[in-house]
Amino acid sequence: MNSSGTKYQPRPMSNRTTYLLGGVAIVVIALVVVYLVRSNSGSDLKVQDDGYGPVHDAGVIALIDSDGAIVLGKPNAAKTIDMYEDPMCPSCGSLEHYYGQQISKEIDAGKLAVRYRFVNFLDPKSGSKDYSTRGIAASECVADDGDGPTFSKFHQAIFTTKQPSEEGGNLTNDQLSAIAKDAGASTDVQQCIAKGDRFDEARDHASAALTALKSAVGQVETPTVLDGGKNVDTDNQNWVTKLVG
Repeated sequence: MNSSGTKYQPRPMSNRTTYLLGGVAIVVIALVVVYLVRSNSGSDLKVQDDGYGPVHDAGVIALIDSDGAIVLGKPNAAKTIDMYEDPMCPSCGSLEHYYGQQISKEIDAGKLAVRYRFVNFLDPKSGSKDYSTRGIAASECVADDGDGPTFSKFHQAIFTTKQPSEEGGNLTNDQLSAIAKDAGASTDVQQCIAKGDRFDEARDHASAALTALKSAVGQVETPTVLDGGKNVDTDNQNWVTKLVG
């Protein structure tokens, strides 16, 4: 989600040791084969609706709910799902990479709305030790302006092409502000991010989201997608299609 050794004098190898090492080699080979099979089995996964991009429709709005969730969709959306994410989470980035454009298309069509419930348990993994919380704060600054397409573009960027590494990666508030600018955010939104204006609220909202996630599924695991409180199997490549079908 390291190694050390000491020098030693080699001794003649017994037949028993030879047999044991031979067995270990066979096990290692078998594990490599299993890994390769599993890796190849996932090679068919494709970006859904590749080329669609983020939300386009100006009728899509973003708003911050009373519990801190960011809701993206049309007011009369047919279905609303809950999506739990941490800005540092690489699996969340993969989910956005493969399904984000498909989700955007369904949001534009009014078939789907998403309640983003951001958590921050990966804060310690970042170089600044608080990136997840600051990423959430930046997202709230963008969402508070109400522009759905802008929020969608910002969200897509910070979870895919701009997502920092889980191992010590980081984005400064100024960098987040620049990403928001590229997404079309206003000067006020950019300043909100650069100054860290929503940091305290973001921390509180992340804590509430963590509690809600534990209550819903019994553990903290991201990404988690809930439909009517029930876990959605996002390993099924057709999960978005099934939701709106």
